[in-house]
Amino acid sequence: MLLPCLLLLCQALQPARAADLARGSCAFEDDTCAYTPDFSSLPWMLNEEAHYIFVDTSVGDQGERAILLSPDLKPEEWACVRLVYQIAGSDISVDPSRLNLYLRPLGESFDHLLWSSKEYSDSWLIASIDLRNTTHKYKILLEGVLGDGPVASIAIYEIKVTTGYCIQCDFEENHLCGYMNRWNPNVNWFVGGGNIRNSQSVLPRDHTLNSKMGHYMYVDSVYVKHFQEVAQLVSPLTNTPMSGCLSFYYQLERMSGHVFTLYTRDTNGFYEEIWKMEHGMTNHWNLAEVDITALYPLEVVFEVAFNGAHAGYVAIDDISFSPEYCHIKTGFAFDAEEESCNFEEDMCKFHQDRKAGSGWSRVKVKPNAYRTGDHTTGLGYFMLANTRYSSQPGYFGRLYGPSLPGNMQYCLRFYYALYGFLQMSDALAVYIFEENHVVQEKVWSVLNSPQGVWIRAEVTIQKPMPCQVVFVSLCKSLWDCGLVALDDVTVKLGDCHNIDRLSSPPGECDFDRNECEFSQEKASKTSWHRRRGDTPTSYTGPKGDHTTGVGYYMYIEASNMVYGHKSRLVSKTLRAITGKQCLSFFYHMYGTGTGLLNVYLRKEGGGHKETMLWRRRGEQSITWLRGLIEYECDKHHQIIFEAIRGVSIRSDIAIDDVMFRNGPCEEMRESVTYISSGYSEDFNEIEY
Repeated sequence: MLLPCLLLLCQALQPARAADLARGSCAFEDDTCAYTPDFSSLPWMLNEEAHYIFVDTSVGDQGERAILLSPDLKPEEWACVRLVYQIAGSDISVDPSRLNLYLRPLGESFDHLLWSSKEYSDSWLIASIDLRNTTHKYKILLEGVLGDGPVASIAIYEIKVTTGYCIQCDFEENHLCGYMNRWNPNVNWFVGGGNIRNSQSVLPRDHTLNSKMGHYMYVDSVYVKHFQEVAQLVSPLTNTPMSGCLSFYYQLERMSGHVFTLYTRDTNGFYEEIWKMEHGMTNHWNLAEVDITALYPLEVVFEVAFNGAHAGYVAIDDISFSPEYCHIKTGFAFDAEEESCNFEEDMCKFHQDRKAGSGWSRVKVKPNAYRTGDHTTGLGYFMLANTRYSSQPGYFGRLYGPSLPGNMQYCLRFYYALYGFLQMSDALAVYIFEENHVVQEKVWSVLNSPQGVWIRAEVTIQKPMPCQVVFVSLCKSLWDCGLVALDDVTVKLGDCHNIDRLSSPPGECDFDRNECEFSQEKASKTSWHRRRGDTPTSYTGPKGDHTTGVGYYMYIEASNMVYGHKSRLVSKTLRAITGKQCLSFFYHMYGTGTGLLNVYLRKEGGGHKETMLWRRRGEQSITWLRGLIEYECDKHHQIIFEAIRGVSIRSDIAIDDVMFRNGPCEEMRESVTYISSGYSEDFNEIEY
């Protein structure tokens, strides 16, 4: 467990309270430094004696929010926000208080969540949050959300904005850039230099100032009591993808008797060694440089292991980071987009193996009531292995995918759908071929799955040798075969679970956790419902959600409504901005009695006038279809999804994966106000 502060700083934390703090920084000594409240929320209160701001249950109830906005900040190449805070209350709260930090780019409708904490503590804590380079002015938004309990409170002691990366540190300030000591009863990292004179060793001048008054971090062997005792200094957790050269200076008193190693550690506790001291001049500051790729949250761990009490000391100083790699050859850039494929234009880097069976085919399905379309848009292309019409039992078809370099970790994700199988075991499997196809390993296979639904699958791959992903469809018995569909294959660097820990872009909602600040309009006679799996009424509604196949979506239950009843789902208020906006979503309208799905824009002011942006009428398809709406609005506004029940109980309507984006829709295939009916001459036509 990380201590709240380093050993020599475990008393009340006292960061530098300089009067000339950079814009966006505040020590809360006399005021809030041009930070302004959102008057629609709870107020932050200023404690002038102790110099901090706070919100607690004396002014609000559970779930209520207090919001504070910074002044407009100019873009920097890269910036780091240090936040000194405390969340107090009961450590057994069912719903603890939370402190969130958002970035609000000017000209965008949504705030970007950069950091969130609900960690209860009886002392001040430090958070370090990286702000990526941007071309737009922005604001920092602090949001405190009160939890349960009679004494819940949230306090902020200091916020400081500095140029550079959070992982950088010269250890001259008391907060030590958020670096923490991982507790060991005997040997630990200490602050050296300045007025600190508690070491039994003769310690060096610091590297930054080359002065006895400068500071650095050191670990001393005189406290070692056991063989290979380990001291770890841990960096702040990265919260945005970054890659480049990590450098630092180190000094040691002796070469023998200790091991100095640098690791990365992910949120699952997995360590990876990235540097190890092999040589270095004693009693001099040595420069170390190492390439690092942090595409998902990582900590950097400086670890020293001593073999005895007479192994001297190790000191480090001036940790810095550059977005350029230290060594050209090691700066390998993996372009995931080149290895991924949605099969809309072609087969990308995939190719077939037609040596046995009929192989895979790239196909599309027109909207109809019998066959699921592709996963990407519902109207596009996907890969299909038709084992049902194989001329021989024991059929298998291979689809060769991207080649992946060795010694790297990959997250492979894809969507599959099965039709007509009695026994699904190994109907689809993923193999890894190594060393020119000599070594083959099955890394994933389907065991049991709903049929006719696009299901998301994922597998983390890490091999020492270059390898190739191969999708294999298998038919063990001639009478037990069916169709295997594959779509939207993506490859990303890193472990799949770690990738999910990166915050989702704002303005996206898949309804898997909640309704994402969408609310039911009170004037509606009926409601939208959040559901997973198929709907209760047969021959209407989806069999699963669009996001993963086993998640949640929003829908209307027609059997609880009468003909013409409306259900309205309203977004939160979106900020006024200039320029085009793109709204994309997936909708499901299947059933012989399906009614209407409308999308409206409601502007604030002017009597809340509503403008219809989009409409669909009647049965559209058994599959999820993508809707695209391009619009402009220079006033605060809301988006409304309105579903109207049709003539029969087979009139369920569903939506999923709602996404707002700035700028025009990249792929505008349908008019924003086009009105269509599902009843057409070719509605039930299947195209291959």
